[in-house]
Amino acid sequence: MDQQITLQVDGARSALTVDTRTSLLDALRERLGTTSAKKGCDHGQCGACTVLLDGRRVNSCLVLAVTAEDAEVTTSDGLAADGPHALHEAFVDHDAYQCGYCTPGQITSAAGVLAEAAQGWPSAVTEDLAAERTELTDAEIRERMSGNLCRCAAYANIVPAVAEVAAAQGVRA
Repeated sequence: MDQQITLQVDGARSALTVDTRTSLLDALRERLGTTSAKKGCDHGQCGACTVLLDGRRVNSCLVLAVTAEDAEVTTSDGLAADGPHALHEAFVDHDAYQCGYCTPGQITSAAGVLAEAAQGWPSAVTEDLAAERTELTDAEIRERMSGNLCRCAAYANIVPAVAEVAAAQGVRA
């Protein structure tokens, strides 16, 4: 069954008709031409399709497009709407990519990680659960980014890139 929806992606509103079974990822890529989010596994296991949905990280391959109506969808491209985001620059400075396929999902996920830590959200490795703000140690960054896979194994450079931006934002000591 088809349904008319309006998606707000990277600040632009678009009306479209989609089959109710269409994933947000497929609506972004195939219907709106927004190719920043990548189709990796299409099963929610690799993170290449990570976007922010009202500021929270989601695997867009697992979200139905109809459920994202009236929500703000932000892709890696949207983070760079006013010029390169600090995470984009840090990924370049730290050579935190090789083929680059997973990079948009990694960067979008990292933006979500920074916001979560700033809001005090704990992870499985958070030591001080009573802290108002979670310090992003290397272990915290690894744990929080674990849903994003890099087949080229650029992890050794991704963690320092995220750590640099976390330090600049005061989320890392």
